Amino acid sequence: MTAGFIYYQSTHFNRNFTINGVKVGGLTAEQALKHFKSMTLKNDVYLNGRRIIKGKDTQSNFTNNDLSAVKKVLKSQFTLLPSAKAANYSLIPEKADDYRNRVLKKEVAVKLHQMNKKLKAPIDAKAILSNGKITVSKSKNGEQYDITKMLKAYDRRQYDKKIDLDAIRLQPIQADSHTVSNEKQKLRALLRRTTDYQLQDNSYSMQAANLIKNASVSKTMKITVDTGEIKKKLALINQKTSTLNKKYAFKTHTGSVISVKGQSFGWALHVPAEANRIAKALVDGKKTIKAYNVYGVGFSTYGVGYKVRGNNGIGSTYAEVSISEQRIWLYKNGKMVLTTQVVTGRHDTHEDTPKGVWYIEYKQSPSVLEGSEAGNPHYKVKVKYWAPFTLSGCGFHDAPWRHNWAKNAYLTQGSGGCVNTPPSAMVNVYQLLEQNEPVIVY
Repeated sequence: MTAGFIYYQSTHFNRNFTINGVKVGGLTAEQALKHFKSMTLKNDVYLNGRRIIKGKDTQSNFTNNDLSAVKKVLKSQFTLLPSAKAANYSLIPEKADDYRNRVLKKEVAVKLHQMNKKLKAPIDAKAILSNGKITVSKSKNGEQYDITKMLKAYDRRQYDKKIDLDAIRLQPIQADSHTVSNEKQKLRALLRRTTDYQLQDNSYSMQAANLIKNASVSKTMKITVDTGEIKKKLALINQKTSTLNKKYAFKTHTGSVISVKGQSFGWALHVPAEANRIAKALVDGKKTIKAYNVYGVGFSTYGVGYKVRGNNGIGSTYAEVSISEQRIWLYKNGKMVLTTQVVTGRHDTHEDTPKGVWYIEYKQSPSVLEGSEAGNPHYKVKVKYWAPFTLSGCGFHDAPWRHNWAKNAYLTQGSGGCVNTPPSAMVNVYQLLEQNEPVIVY
């Protein structure tokens, strides 16, 4: 083998060698670079031979500064004997092509996204909890392109004379994958959990294995739970423990026990909201949670009476109103602290003070009362003290205009529904009444 032959091999590219898809076989590094410098780039992008983008032509960005890089490629492909083996090398010029690197690449990404919208997506295998059992759904191949991988392929081909990308399809997650295995572990762990749900003085064991029949795991490993069974259990608890719209057993000042319908006073669980909280507690592995979402009606919609204990949910501080006796009794911590005669709503015109268990909505002093009553379609009167207990406008107030305080006055000369209280007593009544305090009218 002569020195001249070796020299030729070391200074010329092998016959089927290409750089950026351009044949350079038999050329020296200088000749190859000259070719690249004068080359016009056709910036059309093809997918499996079909043009998907027609770009504008640009000149190659190769300069004399790239000669050392070309020589490095030449050296890397050197063989002592001539080689007919086909090989391609990607060479990036020192001065990057901004159009291909930024503008055209963005157009390729947009085009692939547009094409994907019309193509069928792959379906991943997933571990799911269905009817209390963990199963794995089957994966299905799709048609959509893996845009991330195809843009990486574009990066490798962007300096080719012709950019022709191979289709790379999105691959579904398989049933035997590590991802599905983790999903199954997540669901198994969930089914082993228990959360104690504390409602007033009671604690209820919420066991995931009994209450979660259906659940799924997202790609970010977030568990989504069907709360249907939790809602059913909470509904039973609500029916047993809530007081809203139920009848109260109430012991009057005489010691007799009567049944009084709950009106605004009382509370109930907001079942959907609490079911979501319990589900989250189970998913998060929280051992105990306290009831939070309770609701009521009237001026305060939180649920008046939730924190009240004893006396069948009424407690030991309340106002008692007897329509038949035309009298009220105020109790503080179980002790009667004030009683006075009153005049309630007019009976013969059906403006009776509404019976039931209510609560003091707010207090105002002084106040202006506006409303209507039999014989007076619109009135506006000033009072010193006002403590309403119904949204319809019934409450305790002083009535300095009233002269008839007889026990039977309410039958034909009663109020428009309020509890008229003698001015001399109302000042103390007002001071003793508290917002949200139960008012029992019977």
